[in-house]
Amino acid sequence: MKRLKALGLSALLMLLTACHQVTLPTAFSESASQPDIYPDYRDVTVPVNIAPLTFEMNSQEVADNIVARFATDGQELLCEGIKIQPDADDWRELMEAAAGKSLTVDVYTQQGKQWVHHKPFSITVSADSIDPWISYRLISPSYVTYEELTINQRCLENYDERVVYDNMLCGTEKDGQCINCHNYQQYNPERMQFHARQYRGGTVVAYDGKVQKINMRNDSILSAGVYPTWHPRLKLIVYSTNKTSQTFHTRDLNKIEVFDAASDLIAYDVERNEVTNIENDTTEFEVFPCWAPDGRTLYYCSAHFEFRDTVSHEVETINRAKEVKYSIYKKAFDPDSRTFGQREMVFDAAAMDMSATLPRISPDGRYLMFTLGGWGCFHIWHRDADLWLMDLTTGDTRQMSEINSPNTESYHAWSSNGRWVVFSSRRDDGGYTRPFIAHIDASGRGAKPFELPCADPDYHRQFLKSYNIPEFMRGPVTITPQQFADVLKTDGNTVRYVNSLRSSKKE
Repeated sequence: MKRLKALGLSALLMLLTACHQVTLPTAFSESASQPDIYPDYRDVTVPVNIAPLTFEMNSQEVADNIVARFATDGQELLCEGIKIQPDADDWRELMEAAAGKSLTVDVYTQQGKQWVHHKPFSITVSADSIDPWISYRLISPSYVTYEELTINQRCLENYDERVVYDNMLCGTEKDGQCINCHNYQQYNPERMQFHARQYRGGTVVAYDGKVQKINMRNDSILSAGVYPTWHPRLKLIVYSTNKTSQTFHTRDLNKIEVFDAASDLIAYDVERNEVTNIENDTTEFEVFPCWAPDGRTLYYCSAHFEFRDTVSHEVETINRAKEVKYSIYKKAFDPDSRTFGQREMVFDAAAMDMSATLPRISPDGRYLMFTLGGWGCFHIWHRDADLWLMDLTTGDTRQMSEINSPNTESYHAWSSNGRWVVFSSRRDDGGYTRPFIAHIDASGRGAKPFELPCADPDYHRQFLKSYNIPEFMRGPVTITPQQFADVLKTDGNTVRYVNSLRSSKKE
């Protein structure tokens, strides 16, 4: 049996709690309900290598002091303080003992001299580990400070967070930049790309130590690449190209809308610096491409839309925005000849009078996860947006009610072993997207999601930025923000347009 010192909120609390051994209260009353804690880690499933789960009482249950006991098979960890913050080494030891089993959590709260023992809850500790890093874009929801953007990376095994790139590094008093859409080849942080728009704009591509800026604009394509998907093995990235605009609502609960007045699909050959069109039907809005893990099928979303030529295309797409319904399609791909087949319908969301976005395929190729909402493609601001799952072996499709909330669920990514998903959710307060993680079992069922753990459990409620586009990584990006900035300040390499991709050697 192991009894560990408590971790407090401040240096004073740490001093007070570190000088004595934590013990459980001996006189207390019993509560019939579980403790109301934030973040809500009650009855969740977590990976064995996750950072310590810190928590505090929700504002409705103010406590002068908290004692928590985490226990499994004769081993326990005791913590005390206004906030429960387990020691990292002790937590790791306890999690290894609990792998494949559960932790029982007893919480005691004190008000004045009275202690209350709350009904215990469990935390299932899955032996399925999780990729050690994620990255995401941090953005303020004010829309006037969008230039204060960073791509950050965070270690899931502890609380280490680092900046991958900060677009203020290239900004000036007069000219600013906007970064977006980072993507990796097979979770490899040494093979990545991201975009920078406006001042010193371009696409940054890093591949095994070589970093270059690509100027992808070309008269033969609609725009520079926007939403990317990196082929699992080839030096090939497929993008959607978009003429994107945004509007703001004064009465609608969905305050902001981003929409396309045109969008196509292009393929970019990283090695040859060549780009070509894949889909460019003027009556279709193609967006959100995604490779299957075997690299032989490209999934994407497309909405049929015919302009009436009565006003500008931008104005018409605003006026008719709720008519735009995206469905999910796929195209076969031959890696040797680098040719694509004809498009095939995968999920007809438009026939349901709905709109599907953000398709992502599980690493074993069995499941397609996507976001479904009433209309449009900017589901990160649509309160009706939920995660759905299709079994590609049977075609069965269902809403993932076990991990959805009454508010927005949007950007999502699979872990490399296919046992976890990270997704953006506004379930906490409706205003900010935060990363939530859920275990997915072999039958495609999700466990109760848990919020990204932080050293201070109140961090997310105090942090006034949204997390955007969470992506799993096998390790951290080691290229420094300044190195990326130095590359962006160069003129970059201009792509060459070709009518079709050149074939490659046999894999």
